[in-house]
Amino acid sequence: MVEHGGLDIMCLNKNCHSSSSSTSSDQDKKIFTKLKLSLSADYPRKNAEFLSGQYGTNLLLIGVALMLAIAQHNRSVEERHLLSFATCLMILQLIWMMWYILARHRQKNSRTERDVNATTCWIRGGLTLLAVLSLIMDALRIGYYVGYRSCVSAVLAVYPVIHATHTIAQVHFLWFHIKDVIKSFETFERFGVIHAVFTNLLLWCNGVMSEAEHFMNNHIRRLSALGYENLTIEESKPQCNCTTSTCSLFSTSLKYLFPFNIEYHIFVSALLFVMWKNIGRTIDLSSNRKSLVTKTQGLTVGPILGLLALASTIAILVVYITRVEGPLEMRQSAISMFYIYGITMLVVMCFAGASGLLIYRANHMPLDTSKNPSRQLDTELLFGSSIGSWFMSWCSIVAVLSSNSNPPFRWTNLIYSVLIVLEKYVQNLFIIESLYRQQESVERADPELPAAPEVFSVTSSLAPPFNGIINRAYEAADRSCISMEKEQEESGQVYRCQRKHSEVPLHVGTQAVEPLNMKRLILKNIAVLMIMCNISLWILPAFGCRPQYDNGLEQETFGFTTWTTVLNFAIPLNLFYRMHSVASLFEVFRRV
Repeated sequence: MVEHGGLDIMCLNKNCHSSSSSTSSDQDKKIFTKLKLSLSADYPRKNAEFLSGQYGTNLLLIGVALMLAIAQHNRSVEERHLLSFATCLMILQLIWMMWYILARHRQKNSRTERDVNATTCWIRGGLTLLAVLSLIMDALRIGYYVGYRSCVSAVLAVYPVIHATHTIAQVHFLWFHIKDVIKSFETFERFGVIHAVFTNLLLWCNGVMSEAEHFMNNHIRRLSALGYENLTIEESKPQCNCTTSTCSLFSTSLKYLFPFNIEYHIFVSALLFVMWKNIGRTIDLSSNRKSLVTKTQGLTVGPILGLLALASTIAILVVYITRVEGPLEMRQSAISMFYIYGITMLVVMCFAGASGLLIYRANHMPLDTSKNPSRQLDTELLFGSSIGSWFMSWCSIVAVLSSNSNPPFRWTNLIYSVLIVLEKYVQNLFIIESLYRQQESVERADPELPAAPEVFSVTSSLAPPFNGIINRAYEAADRSCISMEKEQEESGQVYRCQRKHSEVPLHVGTQAVEPLNMKRLILKNIAVLMIMCNISLWILPAFGCRPQYDNGLEQETFGFTTWTTVLNFAIPLNLFYRMHSVASLFEVFRRV
């Protein structure tokens, strides 16, 4: 027998090369076969993804086409056509959700895989609150229809009823099924989930269009008061009188509820998209674990500064809305006040985000490279929604540098626009750095603290091994004592023997307190501060504080039509960015 330990075989004939080439060709065929099998096995899933994605995209484009036709106030396409289309989509989604819930109920004996990273309880709680506000908006819509029922379409009554039913069913679905990893009827379920995603996106677009129309009419009204006579307000009002005294109240209240309805639908579509990406996915059990309970010990500076920012935001909002409608000097002072406030807020956020980044770079923890569709979507949404405010800021910078007029807020507008770009750079880096940091193990929550021996542990599996002499007879006596007790109790007698002293020490008055990690404490305060600042920067544009409409610099450079188009594109994305940043920063707060 020959051992192949080196150059022990020599090819002395011409058949040696052919045999080696046949072996390599066999290996190539095996590799090709494996590749072909993997591609053919993955083909139905990819094919279903593309088909369902194209289906949802076309649904959205049909709705957007109807919106653009309605925006031109063309009598051939009216609001009732769009609402009818949206109502049909919501009914289809309701049918699919009912089918899904019933199918899962029939399979309740089989275990359903769940992605614990898909969402958290506090996100679903926040969405439930937004859903309640959307239900209030539906009630106001029904009341508005009752006042004008003699001259408006019945669709205006059917739509809020279906929307309320859709909202209630969808919140139930989010609480009990959004984490499911679907492994049966995958192709059909892909179409159902993507239908729900793009239905919510269409409802989001409808809310954005209605809110933009409202702000546009207010802006034109202000310009008309300043002497711009070539601008006309085109509002579609019912052609009859209201039969109740509350129609104007309903109409005004609806405008204040639009921001909450808009955020509700865009967040729901994001969660449903994560569910769509999870269909057929194999969950990595090592990364599919719940996070530890968040501790709030030591939080003082962040919440105090955050509440101060929130209080000042409300004050700025009230003063701005009351003064911007006044004379020119009062209007300019309100705009200047907004930019000074915004500069202060953005400087604080940039400093906080940069400090957090420095702390992360000083702590050399490896990155978490495990597959996580929810985290990947968070990153993509942060970048995608930043584009709107970046585009708006660069337009403002160009307008300030090229404008011939010199209002008192010209250079504060420039500084504010530059800081908007810089702040989003820093905040995005801070959030992504935090989300992709590998969480430390449960046993060692703080790498800077020395590893204490687990002498206080009550879990036998965690107790350190004992290296001394063990008295087996003492332990055996204890076990025999226990068995004797059981026998005596069964016979109705009472017997108690002496036990060993517990190896677990009892609780005493003095207890060693684990020292706080200063780095973690700073990061938690930074996260809380940035959460409150983002909420503040969401409140201002959501409730009417939009100096980009009122300062006149950008409109002078780009023209009325172009600049209003930019604002209608950028402001909704900026609002979503702020609210999405709040959600991401809260996740950062939990992970620290």
